Amino acid sequence: MSEYWNIRPVSKERTAQIQHRIDTKTKPLGALGRMEEIALQLALIQGQDKITITQPTMLVFAADHGIAQQGISIAPSAVTRQMVLNFLSGGAAVNCFCRCHDMALQVVDAGMLEPLEDARLIQQRLGAGTQDFSVRAAMSLQQVNAGLKLGAELAHKLAEQGCNLLACGEMGIGNTSSASALLAALYQLPVEPCVGRGTGIDDRQLQRKIALITAAISRLDLPLPPQTLLAELGGFEIVQITGAMLGAAEAGIAILVDGFIVTAAALLACQLAPACRDYMIFAHGSAEAAHGRMLNALDAQPLLDLGLRLGEGTGAALALPLLRAACCFYNDMASFADAGVTV
Repeated sequence: MSEYWNIRPVSKERTAQIQHRIDTKTKPLGALGRMEEIALQLALIQGQDKITITQPTMLVFAADHGIAQQGISIAPSAVTRQMVLNFLSGGAAVNCFCRCHDMALQVVDAGMLEPLEDARLIQQRLGAGTQDFSVRAAMSLQQVNAGLKLGAELAHKLAEQGCNLLACGEMGIGNTSSASALLAALYQLPVEPCVGRGTGIDDRQLQRKIALITAAISRLDLPLPPQTLLAELGGFEIVQITGAMLGAAEAGIAILVDGFIVTAAALLACQLAPACRDYMIFAHGSAEAAHGRMLNALDAQPLLDLGLRLGEGTGAALALPLLRAACCFYNDMASFADAGVTV
C-alpha cells in the first residue's frame, strides 16, 4: 500500500546550510532550543529561503463508535452530534483557540449516527457510526479505503488553495477506545497500559473498557496490515484523519499533530507511508498516559505539555503560535555579521 501514496521524503541536502543560518543568528548556539528545531524542519519541508505559515487550517472530523453503546464513556453518542453543532456555532474550545490564533476551522461529518443538514458541514460520511469492534470489525476494508481517499482529497484541496499547514482534530464519543486498541494491536502491547480514562471515566468503566478492548484484540491474528487494523478497530474519523495526513504529505505541506486520537492516526499514516513522518510536527503531550507510548514509537517530542485531554484539535491550535514565532526568528533575526556583533 505504501507505493500507493506518492510521498517524497523531505530532502536533507540543505540541512547544513539551514543550520548554519540558525547558528549564526545573534544568540548563543542552541539558545532557542526547540524553536530552532521547528525552524529547521519547516525550512526543510518548504525548501525556501523564507519560511511562512500560510492559511493554516484545522479540520475537525466527527464520527460515532459502536463500542460507545457499552457505556465506556462519560457521555452518550448523542453528544458527538451536539458538539458538532457547537463547533459550527463557534462555541467550542477549538473554535476559541483557532479564532485567537487566526486559524481556519472546517468540520467534517465522517460518519455520525445521525446526519446533519448544514451547509457549513463537509459531508464525507462513511456510515452511521462504526460497528462495536469488541465483537466484530468496526468497518469494511472498502470503507477504510474510501475514507483514506476522502481525507487525502480534502488535504490536497486545501493545499491547492494555499494552505501550507494542516492540523486535524476529532470528535467521537468512544474514540479513545479505538485509539487504545489500535496502539495495542499495532505494536502487540499489553492492553491495560494502552488504555486510559479518556475524558474522565470511573474505575468500573475503565475496567470495562480494558476488558472490551482485550476481547477485540483476542479476535485478531496479529500482526495485521494497517488497513486491516483500521477496519477491525478504527473509527471513521480516525481513518479520514489518516488519509488527510497522507494527502498533506503528498502535497508537501507540514502536518501539526494533535493529541491521543490524532496521534493514533499518525501511527497508521506512517505505517502506510513512512515518509509521512518527515512532515509531522507534534503539538502536545496528552494527559492520556498511553500517548507517550505513541510519541516514543514515532520518535517524537511534543512542543507543549499542558495536561490537555479534550481532543478537538485544541493542542494543535495552541501550538500554532510557536510555529509562527519560529518563522519570524528564522526570517528576521539578525546574524552576527549583519548586526556587527563580534563573538
